[in-house]
Amino acid sequence: MAVNTDRAGNKPLIERRSIDYIPEAERHGRLFSQFTLWMGANLQITAIVTGALAVVLGGDVFWSLIGLLIGQLLGGGVMALHAAQGPKLGLPQMISSRVQFGVYGAAIPIVLVCLMYLGFTATGTVLSGQALGQLFNVSDSVGILIFASVIVLVTVLGYRVIHWIGRVASVIGVIAFVFLFWRLMSQTDVGALLQIRHFSWSSFLLAVSLAASWQIAFGPYVADYSRYLPSNTSAVKTFFAAGAGSVVGAQVAMILGVFAAASANGQFAGHEVAYIVGLGGTGATAALLYFSIAFGKVTISTLNSYGSFMCIATIISGFKGHLTVTRMQRLVFVLVIVGAATLIALLGQHSFLGAFKSFILFLLAFFTPWSAINLVDYYCITRERYDVPALADPNGRYGRWNVLGISVYVFGVLVQLPFISTKFYTGPLVAALGDVDISWIIGLVLPAAVYYVCAKKWHSAVPDQLILPVEQNSVVQPKTSGAGRAAAQA
Repeated sequence: MAVNTDRAGNKPLIERRSIDYIPEAERHGRLFSQFTLWMGANLQITAIVTGALAVVLGGDVFWSLIGLLIGQLLGGGVMALHAAQGPKLGLPQMISSRVQFGVYGAAIPIVLVCLMYLGFTATGTVLSGQALGQLFNVSDSVGILIFASVIVLVTVLGYRVIHWIGRVASVIGVIAFVFLFWRLMSQTDVGALLQIRHFSWSSFLLAVSLAASWQIAFGPYVADYSRYLPSNTSAVKTFFAAGAGSVVGAQVAMILGVFAAASANGQFAGHEVAYIVGLGGTGATAALLYFSIAFGKVTISTLNSYGSFMCIATIISGFKGHLTVTRMQRLVFVLVIVGAATLIALLGQHSFLGAFKSFILFLLAFFTPWSAINLVDYYCITRERYDVPALADPNGRYGRWNVLGISVYVFGVLVQLPFISTKFYTGPLVAALGDVDISWIIGLVLPAAVYYVCAKKWHSAVPDQLILPVEQNSVVQPKTSGAGRAAAQA
């Protein structure tokens, strides 16, 4: 489906919208930009390291590759279902959680999402700091500060610049990865590595969990980058554009990580960036690879910082009512967010690999139940029939606190605890399962089933159809029932 892009030409470089609904007259973009954005976000060093962990932590090459692919498809499907909500609702992802949790109650998962963004931004900044340190012959700490400055600039500019950088990052990433794969294949006996097969459930499911958690972690903000697409954009095509970009990019990066770690003879951990660049050569070639690594991290780190800004604005607006964010306020928000992530990166840069593995696995306990509840409600209960104006009204249709959604969410977190295996916490049933962490599977399936059954019986009144804000002088006017028009104009 070709989406009209004529309206994009006269849009300001600096985004003026924040968490508010995107009117039809301001919608623009093509589905292909979803593919390039998410492929660029995944063709980067942190995804390489994530794939490498499957081997560093005990898996063989063959079964690690299979496990990672299964995890990509499972987690990517969840992520892409969230992406498909963007054009329909014209809203950032987390503000739509007010339907399931209430206008105030949505702050509960949003606070945890903010912590996720901080963690991912910090870990990405560590690797980018290593790359920039090597590129400019400065310390890793100085490289971290340089990278943080770039992220602040791009995040303040907003949506259009983020998509542009995503397209450029995709091109640079493809070139760099093709070159690195060629160099790796010329230096390594790939066939011999693939012949070594020692299957174990713990290592296999670790690979699945690493990839699934990587993809599911995009769920809380993926719709933020599809919400500007015209509302008649195909949900199915949005699903495949965002999902394919993310799955292909991540799997390619993780495959490189698996082979790099398997051929490193123990030299990968602690020297991730230097080892990957060393595959490509020295001198000018190494400098270009360091640049591509740092530039590749710009996309995903900006997504994390931008998502943090949107989440903080969503929390404040929920309790304050309508929130208009000025450009100066946006700058202050972003400086605080990136500043906090940079501080974490500076303090934790020397214990990166182990902390990162524990961090991304522990995240699943908090985001799989939220994702399950949001998707079941949107696709199976309300069936896309949201009252968008009521999302800003604590006294409206969705109320302040949704006891059902919050209760199922808490249940979804708690039911995973016996099955979690991380450095932060290990559940009592993990040993009985052969040290296999299956918490993310429990956290997806059980909350989804419980919420579906309970919401079918006790869900609040669902609108007859999607109710959007009334747009003045808009070419496309939303159709609403009489009650819907009253709610939209309130």
